[in-house]
Amino acid sequence: MGKKNTAVTIKRNIMDVLRERGFIKQVVFEEDLYKLLGSRSTTFYIGFDPTADSLHVGHFLQLIVMSWMQKAGHKPIILVGGGTGMVGDPSGRTDLRAVMTADTVRHNVECFKKQMAPFLSFEGDNAAIFVDNADWLLSLNYVEFLRDIGVHFSVNKMLTAECFKSRMEKGLSFLEFNYMLMQAYDFLVLNQRYGCKLECGGDDQWSNILAGADLIRRKEQKDAYAMTFQLLTTSDGRKMGKTQRGAVWLDAAKTSPYDFFQYWRNIDDADTEKCFKLLTFLDLAEIAGLTAYKDERMNAAKVRLAYELTKLVHGEAAANDAKAQAEAAFGGDAENMPSAKIDKATVRVADILFATGLAPSKAEAKRLILGGGISVNDDKITSIDAEITKEQQAAGFVLHKGKKVHVAVTAE
Repeated sequence: MGKKNTAVTIKRNIMDVLRERGFIKQVVFEEDLYKLLGSRSTTFYIGFDPTADSLHVGHFLQLIVMSWMQKAGHKPIILVGGGTGMVGDPSGRTDLRAVMTADTVRHNVECFKKQMAPFLSFEGDNAAIFVDNADWLLSLNYVEFLRDIGVHFSVNKMLTAECFKSRMEKGLSFLEFNYMLMQAYDFLVLNQRYGCKLECGGDDQWSNILAGADLIRRKEQKDAYAMTFQLLTTSDGRKMGKTQRGAVWLDAAKTSPYDFFQYWRNIDDADTEKCFKLLTFLDLAEIAGLTAYKDERMNAAKVRLAYELTKLVHGEAAANDAKAQAEAAFGGDAENMPSAKIDKATVRVADILFATGLAPSKAEAKRLILGGGISVNDDKITSIDAEITKEQQAAGFVLHKGKKVHVAVTAE
């Protein structure tokens, strides 16, 4: 993993930094928040629900934001949703999330902590801290909670929130309806215990974050603020971090450093500058220089982007290895390119695609072959029943998927 964020390095108002890099989407009481962040160290938090055992690319953007803010002298609270994870956030969903067991939630929380730790400093006056909302949510008396917290919420207003609208068509469960109250209560608890004045998050969380700031202002008669950031999307509006095989994870066991590197190497040219600004710490002048050319020279910029992000997530050694593997794959150096092993009984190319993970299913493998996107060594595969030869099996071969994915395969 990357090095910890150690020193305060930013003297400007952090809102200026975030705005010029394209992070900020919505802010409430913006003028007052700008003055606050420019005048004193401010405690803020971002919440992460443990719906899987790894963070993904969407979470990565939030970690970068926390790091920027800590570098400017502000104090981060990382809230992991051991309690809210038992309910499931309806934001951005059209279906009901699977309800996880307490053991699964606890396991995922521990995985999150390990992955987040290298991005922030846990020493000094503005040291980051971890909190788990299971510590206060799981012991709540529900009647007392409704009387103390529920009284401040209007059902009519809640039903207009974007986080609920997408669920209304298929049916919004009462379990999910409680989520906004729980997240707002998190903000209230952090305000009372740690003096937290600001909640941040992705823009799909705007309604929930705003509810928390409003609850503090109503109940505590104190200032509280909400700020959301752009979601990581492509230039045509699709969420980034998705592949045919699923999400791009930060866990090397789920998405290898090489696959992570290749994901960023292969993004559209139009998305490169945005990703540099949102996901790296390179200064804007260097980014402008790297992305100034809108031709084949953008490939060098994307290699640099892939390297910088792989180094941040997996460390310099893994980034160097991934870059070397990519160069070997494109240069035809089978000895150093990504490799896979298959059973000697697997001889059909379609089955090999599935076994090596280049196709998420055998049906997709057949589609790739029929689409003309698969080659073994220098031979294009045109039949879904094509098999590798005994000579290829004995010597090993290179499996090509399109022009960008190359894997050295050996049978044993």
